[in-house]
Amino acid sequence: MYEDGWYTAFVPSSQAVEDKSTQPKHYRRVSLLKQPNDHSEIEPTPSDGIAAVPEEAVGLGVPPPATVARRAKSYSDFYDAMRSQLKKDLEDGHIDKGVHSTEIKTELDFADWYHSLEFKLEDSNNEEYRLYHDQLLMAESHLDSLLSSTSSALDLLNSLSISFESVEAQTAAFQAQCEGLTSEQRRVSKLADDIGGNLQYYNSLEPITRRMNASGAGGFVRAKEYSEMLHTLDRCLEYMGSHPNHHDAHTYRSRYRLLLTRGLTLVRVHFVSSLRDIASDVTKRIADRQLNDTTMSALLYAKFRVGAPELKRVGQEIRKRAMPIQGIGGGEVEYQNLVNELYQNYSATRGKLVIPLVRKKVNEIAMAPSTSKDLVAFARSSIGYIRGVCVDEWTLWREWLEGEDGLYNFLESICEPLYDHLRPRIIHENKLLRLCELCTLLQTRYMHDQEDDQDPIDESQLDFSPLIQPALEDAQTRLVFRTQAILRDEIENYRPKPHDLDFPARNQSAPLSGTKSRESTTHGRKYSVTSPTESVPKTPRIIEEDGDMEEKDSRWEFDTEAVFQGWYPTLRKAIWLLSKIYRLVNSTVFDDLAHQIVHLTTVSLHKAASLISSKSSATDSQLFLIKYLLILKSQIVAFDIEFVTPEVSFDFSVATNTFWELRERGGLFNPRNLLRLVGGGLLPRVVENMLDAKVELDGRLRKVINDFTTGFATRMTIPIAEKAVAKGRFDSVTAVKAAQDAIQKEVPLLRRKLDEYLPDARTKETLVGAVQDLVMENYEEFYVKHVSGTAKNGKVSRKGKGRDDETWDVDTFAEWASGVFRVDRAGMSGMDDESRSRSVSRNGSM
Repeated sequence: MYEDGWYTAFVPSSQAVEDKSTQPKHYRRVSLLKQPNDHSEIEPTPSDGIAAVPEEAVGLGVPPPATVARRAKSYSDFYDAMRSQLKKDLEDGHIDKGVHSTEIKTELDFADWYHSLEFKLEDSNNEEYRLYHDQLLMAESHLDSLLSSTSSALDLLNSLSISFESVEAQTAAFQAQCEGLTSEQRRVSKLADDIGGNLQYYNSLEPITRRMNASGAGGFVRAKEYSEMLHTLDRCLEYMGSHPNHHDAHTYRSRYRLLLTRGLTLVRVHFVSSLRDIASDVTKRIADRQLNDTTMSALLYAKFRVGAPELKRVGQEIRKRAMPIQGIGGGEVEYQNLVNELYQNYSATRGKLVIPLVRKKVNEIAMAPSTSKDLVAFARSSIGYIRGVCVDEWTLWREWLEGEDGLYNFLESICEPLYDHLRPRIIHENKLLRLCELCTLLQTRYMHDQEDDQDPIDESQLDFSPLIQPALEDAQTRLVFRTQAILRDEIENYRPKPHDLDFPARNQSAPLSGTKSRESTTHGRKYSVTSPTESVPKTPRIIEEDGDMEEKDSRWEFDTEAVFQGWYPTLRKAIWLLSKIYRLVNSTVFDDLAHQIVHLTTVSLHKAASLISSKSSATDSQLFLIKYLLILKSQIVAFDIEFVTPEVSFDFSVATNTFWELRERGGLFNPRNLLRLVGGGLLPRVVENMLDAKVELDGRLRKVINDFTTGFATRMTIPIAEKAVAKGRFDSVTAVKAAQDAIQKEVPLLRRKLDEYLPDARTKETLVGAVQDLVMENYEEFYVKHVSGTAKNGKVSRKGKGRDDETWDVDTFAEWASGVFRVDRAGMSGMDDESRSRSVSRNGSM
């Protein structure tokens, strides 16, 4: 009925009860609140637990086994049923026999017994309830004890919570105090570290001073600790400079500066003494005995390479403090002076060893039979030797020192023996071809190509061009001087011989048929030069040659008479000079010389034309000028004549009709008039560049072509000119007839003269066409002024074939003139753009 666990703890089992004397007393379980607490750090005051309640196990008989008892059918039958059941129970031993010790004899006895039995049964039936009631009372007492213990525990926990809060507050306060102490400790530690860090820059002064002032400080230079000591001085100086407000910072900075200067001075002294010791040993060995080249090289270079890396590291201590830092500046002057002393001492020491040997070797080359009288051979041999020495010295310098600040000054001193021999020879050299060959040798072998100037120079190789630049400048200066002398003597002051002016007979000395062009080879280039009997010369072709400089000199000394056969001497010399100095001198200098050459050549051609005009005719002089000015124009195309310096500006606003004005004023070839006209602004301002010379040449060519075409057209139209019309009794028909006769007479002469001077058919046809156009202009002007106004009274041919007794109109006259002049228009229209640019237009422009 009662199955709860707590109930079974109090209800005794139904087994047979043992003897009470031997039955152990049972105690209830101890309260959970009294369990041991190993985790509490503070032991509270123990509370009174629930008292143990002893219990005696109440023994009840083992329940009787289940039987099927007869049930009473009525109250009267109950008596019999009970008796039989009791009898049976007694027999079975289920009922104590003492219970029925009283003998029932009467109904009253039975009634008493029954009542007593009923009371016992009732009492027996209520025993469990009483027992349960006692258990409830006991449980109530136990629960009351639990509540009391719980209240005590809660009170204890409340006191513990209050204690814990107090401890937490105390702990927080303690933690705050600890953090404050820790922060203060860190501050003090940092302050101590800062003080120690600052003091190290002050404490380093005394030990470094003692080491610098020690007697053997010079021998300590190569040690690693010495470099560390110099680095410490650098850091101390930097600190003192960045903290000028510290106490005695200026004093310490000055003392550290003195120590660093002394330390670097010791480095310089050690470097120089080591260098001199090696040089002294080498000098002594060289002086003791004669040495061959191999032994000499071993002494001069191998001996110096032994201690070079270590001394270079030592010398670098001075250089890295003397050079300014990129983006920061710096670099002390006194340290730079120490670096310069290293360079100077090294250069002086090496110079005493090398320069005498170089001078001796150059003297031997100069006295050799193959180079004693040949400038180019001497330059080739001596420069090759000097370059080898410079390469060896450059390599050794980089093994000893860092940087190239004083390197090229030292190498220039090695080249001085070469200059002592080469410069006098260049000054006394009068052959222009030798000077050109020398300039070509220096430019092609030892100088950088101007087109490759943008490429970075390889720092791992010696740049020999600055060392040979003075020799090249000397050669170019002498070349320019000789060019000016030849220009003055053989072009400007040239006096033509009688056979030079024998025109047109001179044209007959050469056949008119075209011959193959000859190629003139000049300093490694081939210029295609056209003979004067060919068509108008085209632009020269420049062909690069890969020939060695050691070829025979015959390619420099070619026969100009054979190459430019039939040309006027000044023109031949001008083209020869331009071909020689081209790309051998500076572009600005070449522009100046080219302008002078072209200008003086055109002047000499005009002088010759004036002499030819007085001896032969104006037509011959004009065709002479046209022929040679065209040749000059075509030949100078190969010499980069389009080069213009940015500083040069040109004003052509007042020179629009310059050459027409010159022709009308006369005296074109008088030098005084030329200077006066130039000063008056009638010619473009002549400045020293090739473009002005080209403009001048084009202007003179236009003028002579205009004069030539105008002269022929004027002679052909004299009968219809204004002067002829102004005379009395003018007959237009007769005048036109006379003009036709003059045209028919002059055209063959025109063509014959052109054939004598100009072999190019297109040029000739262009000039004939220009004359025809001028003739038609003159006739049209005549017709408009003097014929169309009188057309009503006179006889004028309108269309179709003109009659001899009529004045022809312009179209009829033009048709007739085309048949007389017979200009090959198809050949002229088929010219390409290049030929058309060189053809002569109607106005005489090229």
